[in-house]
Amino acid sequence: MLLLVLGLAATVVVATLFGSELARREPAAAWRALGTLCGIGPEAGDPTLVALLELRLWRTLTAVGVGAALAYAGALLQGLFQNALASPSVLGITSGASLAAALAACLLGGLGGGLAALDTLGLGGAFVVPAAAFAGALGVGVLVARLASTHGRLSVPALLLIGLAMNTFLGGVQSVVQQLVLGRWEVTSSILAWSFGTLRDREPWHALVIAGAALPCFLLAPKLAWELDLLQGGEEDARALGVDTRRVRRWTLVAATLATGAAVAVAGQIAFVGLIVPHLVRLSGWRTHRELLPLSALLGGSFLVWADFGQCLVFEDRLQPGVVLSVLGGPFFVYLLWRRRHAIRLS
Repeated sequence: MLLLVLGLAATVVVATLFGSELARREPAAAWRALGTLCGIGPEAGDPTLVALLELRLWRTLTAVGVGAALAYAGALLQGLFQNALASPSVLGITSGASLAAALAACLLGGLGGGLAALDTLGLGGAFVVPAAAFAGALGVGVLVARLASTHGRLSVPALLLIGLAMNTFLGGVQSVVQQLVLGRWEVTSSILAWSFGTLRDREPWHALVIAGAALPCFLLAPKLAWELDLLQGGEEDARALGVDTRRVRRWTLVAATLATGAAVAVAGQIAFVGLIVPHLVRLSGWRTHRELLPLSALLGGSFLVWADFGQCLVFEDRLQPGVVLSVLGGPFFVYLLWRRRHAIRLS
């Protein structure tokens, strides 16, 4: 954990300093500008570089929060459903949050009559859209859990098929919404940004929203960790050992959907972080949830920052992070399905 904390700090510094082409051309000036931005150092930095680094800093901090929230939510859902293939994107929770956020953007963009007045109060970006994203994520999460359960038991094939159906249906509804608002450029661009995920032009409130929503979820980790470990042996055994399985399901689902909803609200639909990162932690030998949950959050923050930083270096910031993670996560998901094909057949 200490190594991951130090690595995350180094990742934030590197991505902030060298995320722009101007800073990469003039590294010494970038260091001076960073000192000016932090209020240290005797020499004033280049005002242009200071402004660029400030933009990069909020973008990087938002990416850390979003990556940590999605990876943490993925680890929670995998423990809750006792299935390593569960993640917010695979189960449709991310799509539900994205659709709800898109609908809120439409309402605040003038399509909701009097509701558009909320945006004049500054509530659209800071409250209404995140609240809608959380409601969408929670609704889809509860629905998937109910549909995939039979007499309290979760079926792996049913879970995957229902997640596929939810993603297809919600994606179709969002396409309809996009078609209906093609004439309104501001609303259309916002919906497209949520569809592909975006970390551009992030501001302090983006980082504050994801931090404020994710922190209570992270604080639940010590309370849920040992109960999720006991659930891996089956619900009947867990109940025999004194675990209130209904309470664990309820709080785990709320924490996972709150983290997912906040991540979608500030950065859009970014897939597969919650699937890939917990598996990387398990491959390193950390399997109990007391270790898995915090380590997944730390690694998830660094993972998304490096994915975004890498596409800035290779593609000059022309790709959205959701596109990059879909390209990486799709083959990884197919690999996991192939590895677990016998277990899925037996389920």
